[in-house]
Amino acid sequence: MLIEKIIEELQNIPEEKLSEIYELIHNFRLQLNPENQEPRTPGLLTGKLGGAFFEPLPEEELKEWE
Repeated sequence: MLIEKIIEELQNIPEEKLSEIYELIHNFRLQLNPENQEPRTPGLLTGKLGGAFFEPLPEEELKEWE
């Protein structure tokens, strides 16, 4: 079955790359049924942001996103 082949392939992907694969699959699945998506309301956050939110990220943390 095809799903078993997909799972076999996933088992050979390094753990640190699995989040990228998840995002790809998740976004693909959402695009299959666009009418089921809830509309986004940009800019609205619950709670308040602390001052740390606006501080620059440490260099080592920024390198993780490269």
